[in-house]
Amino acid sequence: MNVLRNIPPELHVMKKLPKTVYYEGNTELLKQPKIAIVGSRKPSQYTKEITYTLASKLAARGVCIVSGAAMGVDALAHKGAGSANTIAVMANGLDIIYPKVNRTLIESIAAEGLVLSQFESGFTATRWSFVVRNELVVALGDVLIVTQADISSGTMRSVAYAQAMGKPVYVVPHRLDESLGTQELLKHKTAQGIYDIEAFVAGFGRAEFTCKKDELLEYCRRGISYEEAVAHYGDRIMEYELEGRIKIEHGNIYVV
Repeated sequence: MNVLRNIPPELHVMKKLPKTVYYEGNTELLKQPKIAIVGSRKPSQYTKEITYTLASKLAARGVCIVSGAAMGVDALAHKGAGSANTIAVMANGLDIIYPKVNRTLIESIAAEGLVLSQFESGFTATRWSFVVRNELVVALGDVLIVTQADISSGTMRSVAYAQAMGKPVYVVPHRLDESLGTQELLKHKTAQGIYDIEAFVAGFGRAEFTCKKDELLEYCRRGISYEEAVAHYGDRIMEYELEGRIKIEHGNIYVV
């Protein structure tokens, strides 16, 4: 486990500046424009699609996506950006994989992107460490995007951090009986709605940027059989199929 030589300047807006930040991966991502995306651990299908699309399109413009590697919106944000274009902030020591359901994702980000933590090896996540993690996620982003949140959720604490730090907050509009936390933010005009994804992402990064290619997708473009792909990448093939990034037909894999 490595230690950042210098605390990123973005973190100076936190209530308490971390004394130490541990990392695994590519610290060059800290130099890119960054946007934090957070939200519900149990997103609707609509939220899943919007989160993935937003992260993907922002990453394609050179924006690094920051989130907390939790189930739901966090994981979708990381996956949409691609492991090489995302920063995952953990609530535990980097020698611990949590949540275990995201093991493959977290390990992929550590290998190709960047994983950060304020906590030493052996530290197990607690309620308060998730709160600390959330503050660091928000601090790293130039803006905060919330794609779904209930009023009493931990995500709304992240919104409070962003407001205290003077960071713009954007939310995804929902039907009246859904995502009541973001509905409340729109009602009181304390967040801006994202009504046109293409127009929104055009305000960040640059169009000519080419993000690092996804190694697995490039591999699949070669006309690989399902058996061969699974032999090389294991469960990631199933994950990519579920995400709609590849399809399997007649024993062969095709990139969507």
